[in-house]
Amino acid sequence: MTDPLILQPTLAADACVIWLHGLGADRYDFMPVAEALQQRLRSTRFVLPQAPTQAVTINGGYAMPSWYDILAMSPARAINRDQLEDSAQQVIRLIEVQRDSGIDPARIFLAGFSQGGAVVLHAAFLRWQFALGGVLALSTYAPTFGTEVVLADTKKQLPVLCLHGTFDDIVLPAMGRAAHDYLSASGVNVQWRDYPMGHEVVNEEIRDIADWLEQQLNS
Repeated sequence: MTDPLILQPTLAADACVIWLHGLGADRYDFMPVAEALQQRLRSTRFVLPQAPTQAVTINGGYAMPSWYDILAMSPARAINRDQLEDSAQQVIRLIEVQRDSGIDPARIFLAGFSQGGAVVLHAAFLRWQFALGGVLALSTYAPTFGTEVVLADTKKQLPVLCLHGTFDDIVLPAMGRAAHDYLSASGVNVQWRDYPMGHEVVNEEIRDIADWLEQQLNS
């Protein structure tokens, strides 16, 4: 397993964001975003893990960095659940490393773009049993949420910010909205922001993320 990229803050770290990239990208993909955020979040460490390189069925079986295999795109994503579980456990281990280094879990945030966002939503709400600072869900969806899944009461205070492009043709806005609506119906403290963009990240979104993280860290 490739070691995560770790960006240390200018001040002593008292918070951490663990940020997962999307399908076909790598641990350097969100490094510029993390560096921009650290200009305001001067005591926040960023941990950028690397997905394993493995075959992706919808891409003709071509091997690429992926948190899990996608078997089919419609009518809903068919995925390899075991690989998603493995990736979620990788996230759990990263949380534990940060906790053991002295970071209060209530100041550890999970962030993920696209496929990475699906992993962090699963890890935060269905696998990690303790406190967390919050979740950033960028241009993503939640393949493991459903009416048969009941969230623990302790999860209802976990802040979540869902961000999506109105022109996203990779992960349709309705898929992201469904994840938001499931969390909202479950009593979770979740917010929704959308932007006139495709499957990408824009500067306005980064500013909103910085504002949200500052609000959570200072509350």
